[in-house]
Amino acid sequence: MSQQPIALITGASAGIGAEFARQLAASGHHVALTARRRERLDELAAELKKDHGVECLVIPADLADPDAPKMIVETIEHSGFWVDVLINNAGFAVGGFYTAASWEDQARFIQVMVTAVAELTHRVLPGMLEADQGRIVNVASVAGIVAGSSGHTLYAASKAFLIKFSESLAMENHSTGITVQALCPGFTLSEFHDVIGNRHLVSQMPDYMWMNADEVVAISLSALDHPNAPVMLVPGRVNRFLAFLSRKLPYRWAYAIVRRRSGEFRLQEPAP
Repeated sequence: MSQQPIALITGASAGIGAEFARQLAASGHHVALTARRRERLDELAAELKKDHGVECLVIPADLADPDAPKMIVETIEHSGFWVDVLINNAGFAVGGFYTAASWEDQARFIQVMVTAVAELTHRVLPGMLEADQGRIVNVASVAGIVAGSSGHTLYAASKAFLIKFSESLAMENHSTGITVQALCPGFTLSEFHDVIGNRHLVSQMPDYMWMNADEVVAISLSALDHPNAPVMLVPGRVNRFLAFLSRKLPYRWAYAIVRRRSGEFRLQEPAP
């Protein structure tokens, strides 16, 4: 290819997304940063250019807009790059019970968390196949492994989709140079819980339940370079234990545990 490789990172303005950008740039990788907040992206791009001398494309976009994925990929291609690393990280949550929010809000969530991920992957995968190299990280969650909780109703469902989507992609591309990973962190220190409004709940969780974004990303990137790394990657001992327990316990027990404890980490707001 005459174009240069670049890493596309969605939700790059903060948290895990910004940390992926920092660690990829530190390794000398050019990065394309997309999120809604242009000022945040510009600040991060300036930091990465200064510290690492890499090219940084800033592409403000709201993935709730169905036209955004196509625009993002076309902007990258028109800038002389092709995506060899895709980090599908953008995300949020709709608090409360399912009918507490409008269908428009729920549809926006599905667009960002499911449809945009599938479309971005579909648009960049042919270039990876042509080059016989590429890495795709779908940032899922332990929530996609354990039983679904009440409140934030679609969140765990969307993360479970990302895990199964990643597994199928990995199987389809096992004989190519493409690596696919479903990254499944647990509670991670970032702005995420402030944005979705449940900081007052999760701040009561014990310290050992939390990981820093830089730890999560370092584990993810290290695994991508390991030929025998699992597709579903759960960072942190506590998170791995929770994932193991949820798979080994009888379903009725696992479901009952989450049902009793949902109020500790999910907003429990029925519709008025």
